[in-house]
Amino acid sequence: MSAQAISSIVLAQATDTVSSLMGMAPIALMFVVLYFLMIRPQMKRQKEHKALLAALTKGDEVICAGGLLGKVSKVSDSYVTVEISEHGNTAVEVIMQKSAVATVLPKGTIKAL
Repeated sequence: MSAQAISSIVLAQATDTVSSLMGMAPIALMFVVLYFLMIRPQMKRQKEHKALLAALTKGDEVICAGGLLGKVSKVSDSYVTVEISEHGNTAVEVIMQKSAVATVLPKGTIKAL
């Protein structure tokens, strides 16, 4: 074989490799976009919710996942007791998982409603 034939074969193989890499570029780009548009924001939200639950204390006014609005009266490791109303002289309290707390409201929000 001549040097020219060998160089043309090597050049053809290099062209095939570059074209196959360029064919995979859109797929890689889609994964990068997917990460920045969906996965990363979800991880950020989970981190913020975990910090919110760790900072939960007695007296906080919260909205729960089911739409209940109330004041935290007791906090344990995985459960929270929320006072949702008063009936006569006794408070109506609900025990729920901490993960059910969706938002902590500013103080005085319940009285303003």
